Amino acid sequence: MAVDREEKDRLVALHTLPEEENESGLRPVKLEDYIGQEKVKESVAIFIQAAKNRHETLDHVLLSGPPGLGKTTLASIIAHELGKPIRKTSGPAIERPGDLAAILTNLESGELLFIDEIHRLHRSVEEIMYPAMEDYVIDIVIGKGPAARTLRLDLPPFTLIGATTRPGLLSSPLRDRFGINCRLDFYNEAELALIITRAANIISIEIEPEGASEIARRARGTPRVANRLLRRVRDFAMIKADGGISLSVARNALSMLEVDESGLDLMDRMILTAVIEKFGGGPVGLETLAAAVSEESDTVTEVYEPYLLKLGFIHKTPRGRVATPNAYRHLGLKPAGLASAPGLFSDDENDNLTE
Repeated sequence: MAVDREEKDRLVALHTLPEEENESGLRPVKLEDYIGQEKVKESVAIFIQAAKNRHETLDHVLLSGPPGLGKTTLASIIAHELGKPIRKTSGPAIERPGDLAAILTNLESGELLFIDEIHRLHRSVEEIMYPAMEDYVIDIVIGKGPAARTLRLDLPPFTLIGATTRPGLLSSPLRDRFGINCRLDFYNEAELALIITRAANIISIEIEPEGASEIARRARGTPRVANRLLRRVRDFAMIKADGGISLSVARNALSMLEVDESGLDLMDRMILTAVIEKFGGGPVGLETLAAAVSEESDTVTEVYEPYLLKLGFIHKTPRGRVATPNAYRHLGLKPAGLASAPGLFSDDENDNLTE
């Protein structure tokens, strides 16, 4: 299975993720400019400096946490601090073992490979990663049937950075090969306000501290959401106000965007309303709930549920999702008959409530 240089370059280009134009300009490039995640930053700084002092390749890194917390940004920062290039791709984009072999053999010594959504790697592709991560070699099977033989290719030392929103879906053999495991958590309002103020300076928009705090309070503890809301509030300020973002401008803009005081948007409220009004407060299975709000179950699990769980608005039980008294109060409803529907069991036997 010989792959020439042109074919390898084509496959690498095919499976490399472009930088998001709207986000890349707002992302910090140095570790000292990365706001929040102080424990992770401290650990990463130590590991990077130790690797540089020993003139060794940094151990493989696993970044986990809800979407939008800065995993891709941190991967780029690690590469910058090491002074090494980084190649970016995603788990679903690597469809065949040959694709991964082309990417790995195209890496230079010390280069970093970032794989987003690494939990979605195909099992056949994942098995190629084991010797690559451990011994910097890959085994390629040439031919079929009795005439098949294995060819072992040496790889230059490299660092794999994997990002995942669902670390529980990673197989144990793959997870155990990461020497550095970093869990990113939601940001507090003060950190988000700093991120918003920094982003406002970059995009040249005046923002008052109270306006930044108001956006931060409704940003779901997530920098990506904070930057998105900032851009939409900026649009509102340019058309409906004098161009600057004050507390009143931020409140009016976020009200127009249907983002409430707790940071819940329309879909969040639809999920809570469905659990309470359609299913008597729960329990209700994931697939049934997703169908009720016309949303994909993976989107409900990865995008909406983490924040609802953080706020204590829903619980996961063996029978399904259950609305809490806090959810009733937030929607202005009386929590009568809470979780009083014992016949509503989860209709999805594969619904992993521990994820």
